[in-house]
Amino acid sequence: MQRRFLPAAAAAAAVAIPGQALAQAAGSSRLQAIQSSGRIRFGTTGDFNPMSFRDPASREYRGHQIDCGQRLARDMGVRAEFIATDWRTLINGLVADQYDVVCTGTSMSVARAMAASFTIPWGRNAFVPLVHRRNANRFANWDAMNQRGVTIGTNLGTTMEQFVQQGLPNATLRRVESPARDWQELLGGRVDATMSSMIEAAFLTKEYPDLVAIFQDSPRNPIPMAFLSPLNDQVFTNFLNAWITISTANGFFAETNAKWGIVQG
Repeated sequence: MQRRFLPAAAAAAAVAIPGQALAQAAGSSRLQAIQSSGRIRFGTTGDFNPMSFRDPASREYRGHQIDCGQRLARDMGVRAEFIATDWRTLINGLVADQYDVVCTGTSMSVARAMAASFTIPWGRNAFVPLVHRRNANRFANWDAMNQRGVTIGTNLGTTMEQFVQQGLPNATLRRVESPARDWQELLGGRVDATMSSMIEAAFLTKEYPDLVAIFQDSPRNPIPMAFLSPLNDQVFTNFLNAWITISTANGFFAETNAKWGIVQG
């Protein structure tokens, strides 16, 4: 049988094609655009203490996720910019190129993953109800919340909203649109409970002694927390994943969690 040999030039070209494709992909990635512009833009809600909130005096953004964004920008050698967004339009802002990364304390969900790329998780969270301290004994367990006559507040567009819809279908869901917050409805007596993350509940119960988190020994919906980046930009997502891995290994996330009192679910 006669053997056919690929000419050397053709063989070299065949090997070069994947490399060229990779270079072209990197060139069209947001990673290169960030490096060229000298800035990275973070979409953040500013309403999720201690993750992302406005300092009352300076009106500057502060919090766990703000520290993460500033550290990422410093490691990249670029400037950090924080762009105001809300929970309902997080994905819209990415699609419209208003910012490069969502950095506000997002939990992973299937619905969000269909429209944007999640990085690997940097932490974990879970849900617990917040109630007035005087009503703490009203709810003996999760089943007691899943009853008609119980009104539960959540913010529109959050994973808490999805959880109440699916996990507590007999309760009445009261949606609150940003910049208003669901726990303000609880303080005002307009709902019986709000669904909170363990992270925010730890802060709110310190800030408002009349509120208490219940079922902390049996939280629901344990879920990873990650950053959101644009869909179909694997080069940029790979870079963010590498940064999270490095920052976890060098202790940055452990130090930042401790600084802001982050409770892991």
